[in-house]
Amino acid sequence: MVERPAARTLEDELEELHPLAFGWALACCRRERVLAGAARFDGRSSLKTWLFSVIRRTAASERRREWMTGRFLARFAVQRAVPEPPPDPFTPVAASERAQAVARALKHLSGRQREILHLVFYQGMTIEEAADVTGISVGSARVHYERGKARLRLLLPAEAYR
Repeated sequence: MVERPAARTLEDELEELHPLAFGWALACCRRERVLAGAARFDGRSSLKTWLFSVIRRTAASERRREWMTGRFLARFAVQRAVPEPPPDPFTPVAASERAQAVARALKHLSGRQREILHLVFYQGMTIEEAADVTGISVGSARVHYERGKARLRLLLPAEAYR
């Protein structure tokens, strides 16, 4: 008789995805809503796609909140302290000159191209999954992916991507 492995719990799956999600979260924002229970997984997509979508939406919400706070305070002519930038998500990979060159080149891409390439290259997602996470069509994601790669080829020396 073949024994089936025990069903994995949501906590087990989140634990497995945590290192990947943490890198994406650093690229997007400083907080996660998953552990606080503000976002609920309903099974309509893979857990990884859902988790990365939650992180992206949280980042967008944080940006909107900061923008609105800035507008509100500007009405009263209050100087708002500039928050410290989030930690650079590329710091762990910056050990090699190649990784540093790629990180510098990525900063010259549009935000959408950078997001799609980050999800595909660093998080191992398909273009379809990256499109789902970013909330755009698969066709648009493919265009951003191809244009981002083409731009990187122009920005990087030939030996950087061999």
